[in-house]
Amino acid sequence: MKTTISDIFFDLDHTLWDFDTNSKLAFKRIFEQRHPQIAIGDFLEKYIPINQACWKLFQVDHMTHDELRYNRLRQSFDAINYEISDAEIDSIANEYLQFLPQFNHLFEDAIETLEYLQPRYRLHIITNGFAETQFKKINNSNLSRFFETVTNSEMAGAKKPNPIIFEHALNLGGAKKESSIMIGDCLDADVRGACDFGMRAIYFNPNNTDAPENTIQITTLAQLKTLL
Repeated sequence: MKTTISDIFFDLDHTLWDFDTNSKLAFKRIFEQRHPQIAIGDFLEKYIPINQACWKLFQVDHMTHDELRYNRLRQSFDAINYEISDAEIDSIANEYLQFLPQFNHLFEDAIETLEYLQPRYRLHIITNGFAETQFKKINNSNLSRFFETVTNSEMAGAKKPNPIIFEHALNLGGAKKESSIMIGDCLDADVRGACDFGMRAIYFNPNNTDAPENTIQITTLAQLKTLL
């Protein structure tokens, strides 16, 4: 694999950027200021799977950007039986996207691994996240220096696993699918999306969850140094 790969495409959230840790810190700040009676652990226990379910719908265009921002919060507050107005949910949604990029925890070995890969490959990002927020995350966490291009779903007009976003990313980076590989935490969006498009893929699986037998996977980013 090392001799045939020239371009590596990374997902951002849950792959390089530690979304769960940073999201918890953003909600903690918001609730301390606006709703101190909410136990952050109880809220996140409901929010995390609800957010994941909403994102799956968003990825296949069954939920809009605005619906995602509202529904994941409304459903989470309902799940903990906390009464809150739609206007307050809208304010929290705005504050959340404002605070989220201010926290910049990365996965263990992220910087060390990128420093190893950068002299050897051209590095890129493909993300389904909201464009403005994603660029803030990349810049604030000092990741921008590693990547030649960043493709987000808004600029591509499609989300992973749609082949359009992979085609856009390759064109932007001047890369070829046969010499490119995708690395991400989502089997559907990152791994199957890339493979269906004709790229190779590596599944970042830090929780060691079940995966199809033929899936190339890693549990730490540092393992990429032995594969690539």
